[in-house]
Amino acid sequence: MRRDKTGEYESANAGGELVRAFIPARLPPHPPLDLSGLQESLARAHLALGRLDALSRLLPDSGIFLYPYIRKEAVLSSQIEGIQSSIADLMRFEAADAPGIPANGDVVEVSNYVRAMHHGLTRMRQDDFPLSNRLLREIHAVLLSRGRGSDKRPGEFRQSQVWIGGSRPGNAHFVPSPPRSVPDCMGDLEQFLHTVGDGIPPLIRAGICHVQFETIHPFLDGNGRVGRLLITFMLLHDKVLTQPLLYLSLFFKQHRQTYYDLLDGVRRTGDWEAWLDFFLQGVAETAEGAESTAQRLLQMFNNDENRIQQEIRAPASALRVHQALKEHPVASIQAVMERTSLSFNAASSGMRILERLGIAQEVTGQRRNRLFEHREYMAILYEGTEPL
Repeated sequence: MRRDKTGEYESANAGGELVRAFIPARLPPHPPLDLSGLQESLARAHLALGRLDALSRLLPDSGIFLYPYIRKEAVLSSQIEGIQSSIADLMRFEAADAPGIPANGDVVEVSNYVRAMHHGLTRMRQDDFPLSNRLLREIHAVLLSRGRGSDKRPGEFRQSQVWIGGSRPGNAHFVPSPPRSVPDCMGDLEQFLHTVGDGIPPLIRAGICHVQFETIHPFLDGNGRVGRLLITFMLLHDKVLTQPLLYLSLFFKQHRQTYYDLLDGVRRTGDWEAWLDFFLQGVAETAEGAESTAQRLLQMFNNDENRIQQEIRAPASALRVHQALKEHPVASIQAVMERTSLSFNAASSGMRILERLGIAQEVTGQRRNRLFEHREYMAILYEGTEPL
C-alpha cells in the first residue's frame, strides 16, 4: 500500500554540506496496515517459531545451542557491516587461557557483539529490566566499548548528522533524522514498542520497529547491529520466544539488496506491507533452519557418544571431554579440566580418544597452549558465514 505521508524532510548540515534529512512519521503507520495479504506469511512464521520454541523447551541443555547460535549471529551481523572474522577466530579469541590467539580489530568487534547481546539478555532476565531506550543505549555502550567505534559516543544518541552510502553527504543514498529529532523519534519508537490493544501482532510490531530504528539511525556507529538485536529482544519481550534462538542476519545477508530496497520502499512510499511480507518470510525460513540445525546437532552428539562407548579402552573421561566440547566446541585442555573437574592426564587421555575417532582435532599446531575443536560441530557452524 502506498502512503502519502511517510515522514518529512528537514535541511541539515552534514560535513559542511546542506542535505535533506528524513524524519519518519510517528508510529503506527497511517493509514493502518492492511494485514489481509500477510495472513499466510504470518501463520507460517508463527508455526515455525512455535516449533523452534517447543524444541528449545525439550532440549536437555538449551545453553549448548545458545552458545554457538549467539556467536554465529555475532559473526554474521558483523559481516553485514564489513567486519570480517570467522566463528573459529571468535571462539579461539574467547579462549583467554590460550596465548598467541590473534586479537585483530575485527575479532574484538565481534566479541563486543557477543558481550553486548549477553548484557541485554542478562538485564532483561535477571534484573527484570524493561526493553527500553535506556537498555538499547547500554547495549550500544558494550558494543562499542573496545576497538573501532570506541570514539563514537558509545551508549549515547548522536548529536551530529550522519549519512548512509555515497562518497560524501551531498550524494548520500539516505540521510537519517537530524540529531535534534533523534530523542523524540526514539521516544515515539519506545512508546509504540510497548503499546498494547492496538491489534498489531508482536511479529508485525518487531518488523515495524526494526525499520523505524534503522531509519532514525540514533547512534554514530553500530546502528545495524543494534537494530538486528532489537528484533530478537522484542520477540523475547513479547514472549513469542522463551530462548534467544532466532537471528535474521543470515537471511538479511543472503538477500541484502532486497532488504535495502524494501527499507527504501517504506521511507519513500510507505509500503510497509511489502517489507513485512519479506520480514515474515525471513522469520519463517530462519526459524525452520534453526530447528533443522538443532536436530542435526542432536543427532551428531548421539552418534559421537555411541562411537565413544564402542571404544573398548574408552574411559568415562572421554565422554566428559566430549560433553565439554558440546558446551564449547573450541577449548584448551585447561578449560576442559575446569569444566569437567578431570585431572590433566585424564582430560588429555580423553581428548586423544576423541582425536583418534576424528571427533576432535588440534588447531594451533603448537606443543603448548594447544586448542582443540569439535570438527563436525564447527563445520555446521561455518555454514552461511562465508565472507561477503
